Amino acid sequence: MSEATQRGAEQRVAVTGAGGRLGKALLEILGGRAGREVFAWRRPEYDLDGSDPEPLLERDQPSLVIHAAAWTDVDGCAREPEIAQRRNADAVERLAQACLARGTGLAIVSTNEVFDGRRDDGRGYSEDDPTAPANPYGASKLAGEAAAQRVFDGRPGLWIARTAWLYGPPGNDFPAKIVAASDRFFGEDLPVVADETGSPTYTGDLARAIVELTRGVDGGLFHLVNAGQATRYEWAAAVLAHCRPGRALRPISQRDFQRASTPPAWGVLDGSRAASVGIRLRPWGDALGDYLPEVC
Repeated sequence: MSEATQRGAEQRVAVTGAGGRLGKALLEILGGRAGREVFAWRRPEYDLDGSDPEPLLERDQPSLVIHAAAWTDVDGCAREPEIAQRRNADAVERLAQACLARGTGLAIVSTNEVFDGRRDDGRGYSEDDPTAPANPYGASKLAGEAAAQRVFDGRPGLWIARTAWLYGPPGNDFPAKIVAASDRFFGEDLPVVADETGSPTYTGDLARAIVELTRGVDGGLFHLVNAGQATRYEWAAAVLAHCRPGRALRPISQRDFQRASTPPAWGVLDGSRAASVGIRLRPWGDALGDYLPEVC
């Protein structure tokens, strides 16, 4: 591991999007580890719509920046792809250029939606599988990956962590929405998409895995998701079994759920590469069970 990477893993870490779901989880994980100084970059001081990261890098002198900020409104990205490109790709390129110029490591978070979801062999997508973005959100995130890789040009100190179906505090995530919808549909069967499959991933587990990744290897592309897979319907059923026992669900298809953007029907990611370097996220059902008392 390079000296700069080791410093980033052990001492000074900045987190963009520190007010978001993943950003908060990262701050919690990093704040609990001795030997680190942690810097929270939030709006308006760091904004995806054109902020220059150089003043923040100069002020905080981080050895590592974990870029958790993103425009994750998938339907919004479909309606305004130019804004998606600006926030999810151009902002990454600016940050990568500034980090490389200072010898600062950079970890960025990407998505399973860089794949088209047409795989039908039952295997999760690996890092080596060809990408074909499912929608403008996936296209913008893939463009961000490519921009960072182009800037670093094979040098160590760049990590790309793809994840999927992220949930966790402070609420308004899929489990919380399912509980709220079930309460609204009381006495009726709640319709939930049954032909979309992915890897539900808890923010706390992802944050811990990202930190471990930056400590354990000098860089690279990795899929970080909780183990196993589920349909949206199965995920919702697990939520209601814990929070609203006895409430009924009704399976529907993606085409029955009208929205501006279509996610990949098969969005499962294979975490074998991360496991090969000692990073294994627990089964998604175990993580969900630990989280649901906060939701119910």
